[in-house]
Parts: sequence; structure tokens; C-alpha cells
Amino acid sequence: MTTTTLAVLVPLLPFLGAAAGLLLGRSAPGFARPLAVLPTLASLVLAALVAARQGGGRALDAVTELTPTGSVPVELALHIDGFAALVAVLVGTVATCVQIYSTGYLRDDPRYASYAALVSLFTSAMFLVVYSGDLMVLLVGWEVMGICSYFLVGHYWETPEARAASLKAFLVTKLGDVPFLIGLLALATEAGSFRITKILGAVASGSLDHPTLIALLLLAGVAGKSAQFPLHTWLPDAMAGPTPVSALIHAATMVAAGVYFVARLLPLFEASRAAMVVLAVMAAVTMVGSALAALAQDDIKRVLAYSTIGQLGYMTGALATGDRGAAVFHLLSHGAFKALLFLAAGVIIHAVGTNSLAAMSRMRGLRDRVPDAYWTMTVALLALAAIPPFSGFFSKESVLGAAEHVVTGHSEHAPGAAGWTVLVAGLITALLTAAYATRLWLLAFRGRGAEAPDHGRQPLVMNAVLWVLALPSLALGGLAFRLLPDWFDGQDLTPTLTTSVLGTGVALVGGIVTYAAWRHTTALADRTPLGAVAAHPEGDAGLVEAEAIAAHRAAYGDLASAPDPSDPGRLLLGPVHRHAAAGFHLDAVYATLFVRPVQAGASLVRFLDREVVDTYVRAAGALPRLLGAAVRRAQTGNVQTYVSALLAGTVVLAVAAVLVAAGA
Repeated sequence: MTTTTLAVLVPLLPFLGAAAGLLLGRSAPGFARPLAVLPTLASLVLAALVAARQGGGRALDAVTELTPTGSVPVELALHIDGFAALVAVLVGTVATCVQIYSTGYLRDDPRYASYAALVSLFTSAMFLVVYSGDLMVLLVGWEVMGICSYFLVGHYWETPEARAASLKAFLVTKLGDVPFLIGLLALATEAGSFRITKILGAVASGSLDHPTLIALLLLAGVAGKSAQFPLHTWLPDAMAGPTPVSALIHAATMVAAGVYFVARLLPLFEASRAAMVVLAVMAAVTMVGSALAALAQDDIKRVLAYSTIGQLGYMTGALATGDRGAAVFHLLSHGAFKALLFLAAGVIIHAVGTNSLAAMSRMRGLRDRVPDAYWTMTVALLALAAIPPFSGFFSKESVLGAAEHVVTGHSEHAPGAAGWTVLVAGLITALLTAAYATRLWLLAFRGRGAEAPDHGRQPLVMNAVLWVLALPSLALGGLAFRLLPDWFDGQDLTPTLTTSVLGTGVALVGGIVTYAAWRHTTALADRTPLGAVAAHPEGDAGLVEAEAIAAHRAAYGDLASAPDPSDPGRLLLGPVHRHAAAGFHLDAVYATLFVRPVQAGASLVRFLDREVVDTYVRAAGALPRLLGAAVRRAQTGNVQTYVSALLAGTVVLAVAAVLVAAGA
């Protein structure tokens, strides 16, 4: 079987599995799990075979015209280079793990069949984005992922949070997709083709007339799909969906699509220095802002959501320095440890029995209850914090190293301002990332909040998947920076001494300071009456003052619902904490600038429609009705009335005739 045939089957198999799952899910529910797992697993195997055959060598190109368009042709094209081959393996790995994990996580869910089918369709769409060599076909996968995210985020549609989150995710990403589509059409018009290879050829020959405008239009869509500032607000709210969906979206599919798209067309963005600076500023604001927000969140999934936004900022930062190898390297390592973090959080949520108890300030005694999640999440958090020798260290250092090369003049792919922006923001974010990773670990596994009810041991498949993903989180980075250069156009991914020392140093500082703050807040809480209540909810009431107990009951209802008094986030952020916890009120800004004016305009249109337009319509109908009533009164059927009217008319005509004759 040729490599082209294998590549075509990779997105096709999950699509067929999704179609079969939707058709047979209700009538034959026993087939739902095999139809979810087996096609995705087969696609992973085929993607691995495609990667092995491609081997980081010459890109594989295949094309056939779909239909004559009369102008710019739309072609079913494959373009598989080293980047595409490896990203496809990542997508297949995470999707397979999510499908296997979901068989346990959602085993009692009555809508599992439709859920699994949508996950398969989501996976197929991402494979299409990865392998596509034609931008219009890529757009199909891009939009299919958007509608799949709408349904999957709103899986628990009974809750208002899920309904609002799914609608918000759809609308915010569509807000970016409109200029994105305009940019694609403008790009194809100037290049004369939607084919990626031909577009890159046009960029190299300098035949594009408006590269800056096109690049900025495309960046709007990338910001929406990859949750970059200012279109990132949908991603934290999307945590209302099932946790495995969060793992899929955050690790390997939707949010990775924007980064991958820019990596594909990086020469186009490099053709505009203004676009590279905008990309760098967007990445810097996203990195620092999301890390501060993560440090203030209480819900464990929202911490991970803001973490994803920040790590995507690292990837766009690497692209802003002109190094797509570093960006995709971090995309691969992040996909492994972020999927592990979300699935481990799912084990915690499954253990406490409800997503509403995912607040870290209410966690207590989880280390012994979920040992698999404890150990694997520890590995993933160390990778997230970029502590050597975990995978995140090597990939994050490749990003910082790329920025250093621009700053020192060893790279001419980006302006120096972009390099400095990414480097400074990256180091600040490394400090904050280690801080919120340490805080998450302390509150989740050494927390002193209320002890949630024990719902027993989690299904074996859920814990097994955690250990499968722990392996690349631990070992991928150390192997990849030696093996991947052949796949990434020969780019050197070896960590540099300067950024390695700086990055690791600030990460250690962030972790140590957070731990010290936690120890301080714990000791301080133990010395206060209310803190003693929270730390010893079952203890002797004589240990605390009666007033403190009464105040506690008034605030929390009972002793068992006490929040963790040792959260170091408030101490570390100080007055910024309140604003960071609210995402720096960006949703409120959008509500003021866009939502309320649109609602006011809609109210005005409704008023005009009801009170003005409808008034004219009603009047137009009233006039014929009145004329009809008058005519109807004349048709009484009374002969005397008719004769009287005839005589009256005769008299009137006679008088008129006399007057006319007299006048003559």
C-alpha cells in the first residue's frame, strides 16, 4: 500500500467510525465503544507508518482537482513533511488515549455514543488540517472542529454553564474566522492558488502585493482558534464540557490548529516585519496574562485552561522569532503532558463524584485516594514547569533559545524587537508557570479543605492511560531534541546554556517562593480561630472560639465545607488576585464594547419593527377593512332602502342638471 493511500485512510477511518457511531449508537449501543476506539487506534497506527516512511525526508505531495471552479482551483492535496507526520502521530496518540479513557469516564452516560462519534469526527477534522496541502480543504477541517467543539463543550446541555460555554466558544472562534476566511481568499487571489506549496513559492518570489494585510487577517483566525489574546476568553469557560474533551481540545486538536497553520505558512508571516512584531506582542501578552490568571484560579480545570493559553503563547512566540521547529517541538511535548494533566484531573473529579467539587480550595486527602493521578500529575507538572530532565524543559528552552538567537543577531528571520519581547515574556512566564504548577500540586494533594465523598477506585482504563502518557512527558524531550532536527529542516533544538540557566533558575525561584508562601499561609491559618476550624473540622469545639464557629457556619453552612485557608495565591498576587481571578475582566470589557451595544441595537430594531413597521402594516390593512364595512352597509337587501337611494340619486342628478343648464 502506497504512503499516499495510507495518508488518505488516516482521516477517513475516524470519519467512518463517527458516521457509523451516529447511525448505530442508539439501535446497537454495544457497538459504540468499539466504533470509538478501533478506527482511531487504526489511524494512529497508519499515521505512525506514514511518519516512518516519510522519515523527515523530502515532503510527500499528492493532488487531484476536486471540481472546476473557473478561477482559483480547489484541489484535494496532501502535503506531508516532517512537521505534519509528527503532529499527526501526536493527534492519533492523544485521541486514542481520550477514547479509551472515555469508555471508563463516561461508562454510565446515556449520550456516550453521540459523544464518542463527535470525538472521532473531531479527530478526523484535525487529521485533515494536518495533512491537507490545500488551504480551502484545510478550512473544511478547521470549521468542522469548530462545530464539534460546540456540541462537545455543551455535552451536559442540561446545565446553563455548558450551554453558555458552547455558544461562547462557537461565537468567539467565529469572530476570528471571518477575517481568516477573507485573508485566505485574498492570499489565494494574489498567489493564484490555494495550494500551500504554490503559495510558499509566490512568497519566495515576492509576488504578493499585500503580505502584511493578509498576515494580520489570518492572525485573527489563529487568535480565535488557538485562544490567543484577545480572543482567548472562550477556552476557560469551555471547561464546562467533559474532562476528556478538554484533554483533546487542549492537547492535540483545536487550539493546536492555529499554531500549526502559522508554522505551515511561516514564510508568509516572515515577509511582513509588522506581522512578526504583532505576533510577538500577542504571544507576550497571552503568556504573562494567562499565567497570572492561572495563579488565581480555584477550579483545577480552569488553572489548566489558562495554562494551555500560556503554553500556546510560547508556541506563537517561537513562531514570532521565525523558528517553527521550536514551536512544533513545544507543541508535541505540551500535547503529551497537557493531555496527562487533564486526564489526571478527570480522575480526581471522578473520585470526588462531581465536577462542582473541582475547586482546589475544597480538596483534602486526595494523595492516598488517587495514587495513580498523584504520581502521574506530579510528572506532568514538573514537565509543565520546565524542570530538567522532563520534556517541557527541552521544548521550552528551544523557544527561549530561538528568542535569544534573534536578540544576539544569530537569526535574521524576525526583528530584534520581537526577539526581546518573546525572551522577556518567556522568562516571566516561566517563573509564573512554576508558581501555579506548585500551587496546584500543593492544594490538590496536600490541601486542607473539605474532604469530598469517596466514590471508590477509578476504572482501570483511566489509570492505565495516565501511565501511557507519563512516558512521553518524562522522556520525550531528552530524546526529541537529538532526533527531531532531521524532521525539522535540520534546525538545532539543543538547549543553550544562557537560557537554560535563566529559565531553570526562574522556575526554581517560582516553585520555592510558592512553597514558602504556602507554608506561611498554613502556619498563619493554624493560629486563627477560623483557620483551626478549617484545619480540624472534626476536632473539639473547645479548640476554637464559639464566635468563630458561628461565623464559619454563617459563611459556609457547615464545618465540612470550609475552603482551604492555606492557598498561597492571594499572598503572591496581592491586590492583583481579584482581577486575575476574573480574567482581568476581559469578558466585562467585551460586554461593554460589543454585547451591550448589539443588544441595544437589537432592542431598537425590535421597537421599530413592532411600533413603527407593524403600525403601518396594521394601518394598511385597516383602510380596506373600513371601506369594506362601508360598502357592506350599503348592501342591506332591503328593497325600500334601494328605492329610497334610487330616488335620492335621481333628485340629486336632476338638481345638478338644472344648475348646469342655468349656468349655461
